[in-house]
Amino acid sequence: MDIIISNASGEPIYHQIVSQIKDMIMNGKLKEGDALPSMRNLALQLRISVITTKRAYEELERDGFIESYTGKGSFVKAQNTELFREEQLKGIESLLTEASEKAKRCGVTFAELQEILELVYGGDES
Repeated sequence: MDIIISNASGEPIYHQIVSQIKDMIMNGKLKEGDALPSMRNLALQLRISVITTKRAYEELERDGFIESYTGKGSFVKAQNTELFREEQLKGIESLLTEASEKAKRCGVTFAELQEILELVYGGDES
């Protein structure tokens, strides 16, 4: 499993693991029933604490992405893609709200903000 940890990102390591595993599940790289590395093996691969991987797996399980069985390991659970999409939209709305408020404080017009968004997004509506 290819998980990249960045110490410079400011995001907690366990959250980086959770985000990347969620992305792999939603993009089909990890499928229902696929086994995840044991907490200990993942910690060794990433050179981090087992406590950190345990926290990541607990969050993934709490969010309904994986199932863990004592003595057997952790496995990808069947997904509700609409629930995940809604979670992502909520985060996007929060970021756009913050950007909109900052733009208003700086005197950026809606048209200018829209132009910036089109440039950042790539100008492609799909």
